[in-house]
This record gives sequence, C-alpha cells and structure tokens, in this order.
Amino acid sequence: MKTLLTTTLLFLAFISVSAQTTPPPPPNPPDVDAQQKVDTAIFVAVEQNPGFPGGIGKLMEYINKNLKYPKAAKQANLEGRVIVSFVVERDGSLTEIKVRKNLSPETDTEAIRLIASSPKWVPGMQGGHAVRVQYSIPIKFQLNN
Repeated sequence: MKTLLTTTLLFLAFISVSAQTTPPPPPNPPDVDAQQKVDTAIFVAVEQNPGFPGGIGKLMEYINKNLKYPKAAKQANLEGRVIVSFVVERDGSLTEIKVRKNLSPETDTEAIRLIASSPKWVPGMQGGHAVRVQYSIPIKFQLNN
C-alpha cells in the first residue's frame, strides 16, 4: 500500500509539474516584404545623392529665374534664407515639402511654391536602386539695391 501511495503521489507531482510549463510563444506574424520596407524608407545618406536635372548650376539658374520676391517682404526690406526640406521620390518627384528655417510667412510660401513647381529631380541611388531621399536646400531672398 505504501508503494502504491508513493507511486501515485510521484505520478501526480509529475503531472502538476508538466502542467505548469509555459507553452512556446506563438510564431511571429509574417514580416513585411524586405523590398517593401526599402521602397517606403526615407534615406538621409545614400551612395548617390539626388540632384536637380543638369546639376547645381541649373538649380541656381532655376531659382533665380523663377523666384518671385513677395511684395510684403520687398516693402519691409526683408532679406535672408529659407531652408526647405523635401523628399525626392524614386521617380524624381518631390513630396513632403516643408520649411525648416523660416523668414516670413510670405517668403516661406514662395519657397514652397518654388520647390513644388520644380521639374522632377534625378533620384538618389542605393545599392543600384532608386530610393526615397530626404533633402534640404536654402532659398536666398536678397534685394538688389
């Protein structure tokens, strides 16, 4: 009887110990495709930076030709720089245009208009593929006296 009781107690102890073990965690949900992550990622440093078609000289020419000095800023003799940031998309279009350093509401609006009306840029490249790149440029507002 003693042996039967000891065996039963050991059996019950074993069952209770095994019942307290935690089951393995459920498998993680399938990860988003790695290429999709690259397609939506915004880079700040890349192997080949995006650029205005024709280079920096053509960008300066574009700005000088298309910048419309706001009347209120002219009347106030307001001069300075507006720094604009934007994302150069994989197709060269510009999105997420924002003022990072402002001068006045009128000059900020003009700087955004100028960048938004820009032709498509040459996209940045990483690993041989076009990628989205965060980019910033200063727009200088200077009166010619």
